[in-house]
Amino acid sequence: MKAMIIGATGFVGQHLAKKIPEAILVGRNVEKMYRLFGKREVREWDGSENSDPSFFDDVDTVYHLAGESVFHGRWTREKKERIRASRVENTRHLVDIISKAESKPKTLICSSAVGYYGSQGDEKLTEHSPPGNDFLAQVCMDWEKEALRAEEFDVRVVRIRTGVVLGADGGALTQMLPPFKLGVGGRLGSGRQYMSWIHIDDLVGTMLYARVNTNVRGAVNAVSPNPVTNSEFTRTLANALHRPAILPAPGFVLKIILGEFANVLLGSQRVVPEALQEAGYNFIFPGLEKALKDLV
Repeated sequence: MKAMIIGATGFVGQHLAKKIPEAILVGRNVEKMYRLFGKREVREWDGSENSDPSFFDDVDTVYHLAGESVFHGRWTREKKERIRASRVENTRHLVDIISKAESKPKTLICSSAVGYYGSQGDEKLTEHSPPGNDFLAQVCMDWEKEALRAEEFDVRVVRIRTGVVLGADGGALTQMLPPFKLGVGGRLGSGRQYMSWIHIDDLVGTMLYARVNTNVRGAVNAVSPNPVTNSEFTRTLANALHRPAILPAPGFVLKIILGEFANVLLGSQRVVPEALQEAGYNFIFPGLEKALKDLV
Protein backbone atom coordinates (compact mmCIF):
# COMPACT_ATOMS: atom_id res chain seq x y z
CA MET A 1 0.00 0.00 0.00
CA LYS A 2 1.16 3.51 -0.83
CA ALA A 3 0.79 7.09 0.30
CA MET A 4 -0.89 9.67 -1.92
CA ILE A 5 0.21 13.32 -1.83
CA ILE A 6 -2.36 15.83 -3.08
CA GLY A 7 -0.70 19.18 -3.71
CA ALA A 8 2.64 17.53 -4.46
CA THR A 9 3.99 20.50 -6.44
CA GLY A 10 3.73 22.89 -3.50
CA PHE A 11 6.60 23.75 -1.15
CA VAL A 12 5.65 21.24 1.55
CA GLY A 13 4.44 18.65 -0.96
CA GLN A 14 7.78 18.57 -2.76
CA HIS A 15 9.68 18.00 0.48
CA LEU A 16 7.28 15.24 1.55
CA ALA A 17 7.48 13.58 -1.87
CA LYS A 18 11.27 13.31 -1.54
CA LYS A 19 10.82 11.38 1.71
CA ILE A 20 8.24 8.96 0.27
CA PRO A 21 9.68 7.96 -3.12
CA GLU A 22 6.93 5.40 -3.76
CA ALA A 23 4.10 7.89 -3.14
CA ILE A 24 1.44 8.59 -5.75
CA LEU A 25 1.58 12.29 -6.61
CA VAL A 26 -1.62 14.21 -7.33
CA GLY A 27 -2.17 17.68 -8.78
CA ARG A 28 -3.84 19.72 -11.47
CA ASN A 29 -0.79 19.90 -13.74
CA VAL A 30 0.55 16.49 -14.75
CA GLU A 31 3.31 17.98 -16.91
CA LYS A 32 4.62 20.01 -13.99
CA MET A 33 4.66 16.93 -11.77
CA TYR A 34 6.67 14.96 -14.34
CA ARG A 35 9.01 17.92 -14.72
CA LEU A 36 9.59 18.10 -10.97
CA PHE A 37 9.63 14.42 -10.08
CA GLY A 38 10.55 12.49 -13.22
CA LYS A 39 8.96 9.12 -13.83
CA ARG A 40 6.93 8.94 -10.63
CA GLU A 41 3.35 7.65 -10.48
CA VAL A 42 1.05 10.66 -10.89
CA ARG A 43 -2.71 11.14 -10.96
CA GLU A 44 -4.53 14.25 -12.11
CA TRP A 45 -7.24 15.85 -9.96
CA ASP A 46 -8.82 19.24 -10.47
CA GLY A 47 -10.33 19.55 -7.00
CA SER A 48 -13.84 18.57 -8.07
CA GLU A 49 -15.93 15.68 -6.79
CA ASN A 50 -15.53 13.92 -10.14
CA SER A 51 -12.92 11.19 -10.11
CA ASP A 52 -12.37 7.65 -11.31
CA PRO A 53 -13.69 5.06 -8.80
CA SER A 54 -10.18 3.60 -8.65
CA PHE A 55 -8.65 6.90 -7.45
CA PHE A 56 -7.59 5.39 -4.11
CA ASP A 57 -6.54 1.95 -5.32
CA ASP A 58 -3.39 0.76 -3.48
CA VAL A 59 -3.50 3.83 -1.19
CA ASP A 60 -3.45 3.55 2.60
CA THR A 61 -2.70 7.19 3.48
CA VAL A 62 -3.80 10.41 1.79
CA TYR A 63 -1.89 13.63 2.46
CA HIS A 64 -4.12 16.54 1.48
CA LEU A 65 -1.83 19.59 1.19
CA ALA A 66 -3.43 21.59 -1.62
CA GLY A 67 -4.53 25.19 -1.12
CA GLU A 68 -4.23 28.75 -2.43
CA SER A 69 -1.34 30.61 -0.80
CA VAL A 70 -2.42 33.16 1.82
CA PHE A 71 0.93 34.98 1.52
CA HIS A 72 0.92 36.00 -2.12
CA GLY A 73 -1.24 38.89 -3.24
CA ARG A 74 -3.52 41.37 -1.53
CA TRP A 75 -6.64 39.89 0.06
CA THR A 76 -9.28 41.05 -2.37
CA ARG A 77 -12.73 39.52 -2.26
CA GLU A 78 -11.75 37.21 -5.11
CA LYS A 79 -8.52 36.19 -3.36
CA LYS A 80 -10.40 35.32 -0.17
CA GLU A 81 -12.90 33.27 -2.16
CA ARG A 82 -10.02 31.32 -3.74
CA ILE A 83 -8.41 30.74 -0.33
CA ARG A 84 -11.66 29.38 1.05
CA ALA A 85 -12.66 27.30 -1.98
CA SER A 86 -9.22 25.70 -2.36
CA ARG A 87 -9.43 24.44 1.21
CA VAL A 88 -13.04 23.95 2.20
CA GLU A 89 -14.65 22.95 -1.09
CA ASN A 90 -11.71 20.84 -2.29
CA THR A 91 -11.66 18.92 1.00
CA ARG A 92 -15.42 18.39 0.79
CA HIS A 93 -15.03 16.98 -2.71
CA LEU A 94 -12.12 14.77 -1.62
CA VAL A 95 -14.17 13.23 1.20
CA ASP A 96 -17.08 12.77 -1.22
CA ILE A 97 -14.76 10.71 -3.42
CA ILE A 98 -13.65 8.68 -0.38
CA SER A 99 -17.29 7.99 0.47
CA LYS A 100 -17.89 6.46 -2.96
CA ALA A 101 -14.60 4.59 -3.32
CA GLU A 102 -14.62 0.81 -3.10
CA SER A 103 -11.03 0.87 -1.86
CA LYS A 104 -10.84 3.52 0.88
CA PRO A 105 -7.65 4.84 2.48
CA LYS A 106 -7.12 4.09 6.16
CA THR A 107 -5.78 7.54 7.03
CA LEU A 108 -6.38 11.11 5.87
CA ILE A 109 -3.73 13.62 6.94
CA CYS A 110 -5.10 17.03 6.08
CA SER A 111 -3.36 20.38 6.29
CA SER A 112 -4.83 23.08 8.46
CA ALA A 113 -3.13 26.04 10.15
CA VAL A 114 -2.60 27.73 13.50
CA GLY A 115 -4.75 30.46 12.00
CA TYR A 116 -7.50 28.33 13.55
CA TYR A 117 -6.83 30.07 16.88
CA GLY A 118 -6.90 33.67 15.70
CA SER A 119 -4.86 36.22 17.64
CA GLN A 120 -4.83 35.43 21.37
CA GLY A 121 -1.95 37.47 22.76
CA ASP A 122 0.41 35.74 25.21
CA GLU A 123 -1.92 32.84 26.02
CA LYS A 124 -0.41 29.42 25.42
CA LEU A 125 -2.56 27.62 22.87
CA THR A 126 -2.90 23.84 22.69
CA GLU A 127 -5.07 21.67 20.48
CA HIS A 128 -7.84 22.11 23.06
CA SER A 129 -7.86 25.92 22.87
CA PRO A 130 -10.92 27.62 21.33
CA PRO A 131 -10.91 28.93 17.76
CA GLY A 132 -10.68 32.57 16.79
CA ASN A 133 -13.34 34.56 14.98
CA ASP A 134 -11.52 36.13 12.03
CA PHE A 135 -11.50 35.10 8.37
CA LEU A 136 -8.66 32.55 8.58
CA ALA A 137 -10.04 31.03 11.77
CA GLN A 138 -13.40 30.46 10.10
CA VAL A 139 -11.73 28.97 7.02
CA CYS A 140 -9.72 26.59 9.22
CA MET A 141 -12.80 25.53 11.19
CA ASP A 142 -14.80 24.80 8.04
CA TRP A 143 -11.78 23.12 6.43
CA GLU A 144 -11.30 20.76 9.36
CA LYS A 145 -15.03 20.08 9.58
CA GLU A 146 -15.01 18.80 6.01
CA ALA A 147 -11.96 16.61 6.67
CA LEU A 148 -13.58 15.12 9.78
CA ARG A 149 -16.46 13.76 7.68
CA ALA A 150 -14.06 11.05 6.51
CA GLU A 151 -14.34 9.48 9.98
CA GLU A 152 -17.86 8.43 9.01
CA PHE A 153 -16.20 6.00 6.59
CA ASP A 154 -13.76 4.52 9.14
CA VAL A 155 -10.88 6.73 8.05
CA ARG A 156 -8.47 8.01 10.72
CA VAL A 157 -8.25 11.79 10.32
CA VAL A 158 -5.26 13.88 11.41
CA ARG A 159 -5.59 17.66 11.11
CA ILE A 160 -2.13 19.23 10.92
CA ARG A 161 -2.32 22.83 12.20
CA THR A 162 0.84 24.26 10.71
CA GLY A 163 2.70 27.31 11.97
CA VAL A 164 5.08 29.52 9.99
CA VAL A 165 7.12 27.03 7.94
CA LEU A 166 10.82 27.80 7.63
CA GLY A 167 12.68 26.42 4.63
CA ALA A 168 15.58 27.46 2.44
CA ASP A 169 13.71 26.92 -0.82
CA GLY A 170 10.20 28.16 -0.08
CA GLY A 171 7.76 29.24 2.56
CA ALA A 172 7.86 32.39 4.66
CA LEU A 173 11.64 32.54 5.14
CA THR A 174 12.43 33.05 1.46
CA GLN A 175 10.24 36.17 1.51
CA MET A 176 11.92 37.48 4.66
CA LEU A 177 15.53 36.95 3.57
CA PRO A 178 16.04 39.63 0.88
CA PRO A 179 15.58 42.70 3.13
CA PHE A 180 17.49 41.06 5.99
CA LYS A 181 20.42 40.22 3.72
CA LEU A 182 20.51 43.89 2.71
CA GLY A 183 20.54 44.94 6.34
CA VAL A 184 17.15 46.64 6.14
CA GLY A 185 15.08 44.03 7.98
CA GLY A 186 13.29 44.74 11.22
CA ARG A 187 10.45 43.79 13.51
CA LEU A 188 6.82 43.98 12.37
CA GLY A 189 4.68 46.39 14.34
CA SER A 190 5.46 46.30 18.06
CA GLY A 191 7.35 43.00 17.69
CA ARG A 192 5.66 41.70 20.84
CA GLN A 193 3.36 39.34 18.93
CA TYR A 194 4.22 35.64 19.13
CA MET A 195 5.21 33.61 16.08
CA SER A 196 4.67 29.87 16.10
CA TRP A 197 7.17 28.44 13.63
CA ILE A 198 8.44 25.04 12.45
CA HIS A 199 11.43 23.90 10.38
CA ILE A 200 10.39 22.18 7.14
CA ASP A 201 12.20 19.00 8.23
CA ASP A 202 10.07 18.83 11.38
CA LEU A 203 6.86 19.49 9.47
CA VAL A 204 7.64 16.62 7.10
CA GLY A 205 8.75 14.56 10.10
CA THR A 206 5.41 15.24 11.80
CA MET A 207 3.52 14.09 8.71
CA LEU A 208 5.55 10.89 8.42
CA TYR A 209 5.12 10.23 12.15
CA ALA A 210 1.35 10.68 11.89
CA ARG A 211 1.18 8.07 9.15
CA VAL A 212 2.88 5.25 11.06
CA ASN A 213 1.62 6.05 14.56
CA THR A 214 -2.05 5.16 14.56
CA ASN A 215 -2.54 6.65 18.03
CA VAL A 216 -2.11 10.09 16.45
CA ARG A 217 -5.49 11.46 15.40
CA GLY A 218 -7.49 14.67 15.56
CA ALA A 219 -5.89 18.10 15.75
CA VAL A 220 -2.08 18.28 15.84
CA ASN A 221 -0.20 21.56 16.23
CA ALA A 222 2.78 21.35 13.86
CA VAL A 223 4.92 23.99 15.56
CA SER A 224 8.19 24.11 17.46
CA PRO A 225 7.86 23.71 21.24
CA ASN A 226 9.52 27.13 21.52
CA PRO A 227 7.43 29.91 19.94
CA VAL A 228 9.13 33.32 19.90
CA THR A 229 8.06 36.92 19.65
CA ASN A 230 8.53 38.70 16.34
CA SER A 231 11.30 40.81 17.92
CA GLU A 232 13.16 37.68 19.01
CA PHE A 233 12.72 36.12 15.59
CA THR A 234 14.04 39.31 13.97
CA ARG A 235 17.16 39.40 16.18
CA THR A 236 17.89 35.70 15.67
CA LEU A 237 17.55 35.91 11.89
CA ALA A 238 19.74 39.03 11.72
CA ASN A 239 22.41 37.33 13.85
CA ALA A 240 22.34 34.23 11.66
CA LEU A 241 22.96 36.45 8.63
CA HIS A 242 25.45 38.70 10.45
CA ARG A 243 23.38 41.73 9.51
CA PRO A 244 21.72 44.52 11.49
CA ALA A 245 17.93 44.63 11.87
CA ILE A 246 17.15 48.23 12.67
CA LEU A 247 14.30 49.23 10.39
CA PRO A 248 10.95 48.21 11.92
CA ALA A 249 7.80 48.15 9.81
CA PRO A 250 5.08 50.09 11.65
CA GLY A 251 1.75 48.33 11.91
CA PHE A 252 -0.22 51.12 10.24
CA VAL A 253 2.13 51.04 7.24
CA LEU A 254 1.67 47.27 6.88
CA LYS A 255 -2.10 47.72 6.97
CA ILE A 256 -1.94 50.38 4.24
CA ILE A 257 0.25 48.21 2.02
CA LEU A 258 -1.16 44.76 2.74
CA GLY A 259 -4.72 45.44 3.80
CA GLU A 260 -6.43 42.69 5.79
CA PHE A 261 -3.47 40.32 5.43
CA ALA A 262 -1.45 42.61 7.74
CA ASN A 263 -3.56 41.30 10.63
CA VAL A 264 -1.98 37.88 10.09
CA LEU A 265 1.52 39.35 10.49
CA LEU A 266 0.59 41.48 13.49
CA GLY A 267 -1.56 38.90 15.28
CA SER A 268 -0.12 36.92 18.21
CA GLN A 269 -0.30 33.11 18.39
CA ARG A 270 1.68 31.35 21.11
CA VAL A 271 0.94 27.80 19.99
CA VAL A 272 2.57 24.72 21.52
CA PRO A 273 2.67 21.12 20.13
CA GLU A 274 1.04 19.34 23.05
CA ALA A 275 -0.36 16.44 21.00
CA LEU A 276 2.95 15.77 19.25
CA GLN A 277 4.91 15.78 22.47
CA GLU A 278 2.43 13.45 24.16
CA ALA A 279 2.69 11.12 21.16
CA GLY A 280 6.48 10.99 21.55
CA TYR A 281 7.67 12.95 18.51
CA ASN A 282 11.24 14.24 18.92
CA PHE A 283 11.91 17.56 17.21
CA ILE A 284 15.00 17.87 15.03
CA PHE A 285 15.01 21.66 15.42
CA PRO A 286 13.26 22.63 18.66
CA GLY A 287 15.09 25.95 18.93
CA LEU A 288 15.01 28.87 16.48
CA GLU A 289 18.75 29.64 16.47
CA LYS A 290 19.70 26.13 15.36
CA ALA A 291 16.90 26.06 12.80
CA LEU A 292 17.89 29.35 11.16
CA LYS A 293 21.59 28.49 11.13
CA ASP A 294 20.72 25.28 9.33
CA LEU A 295 18.69 27.15 6.72
CA VAL A 296 20.70 30.32 6.05
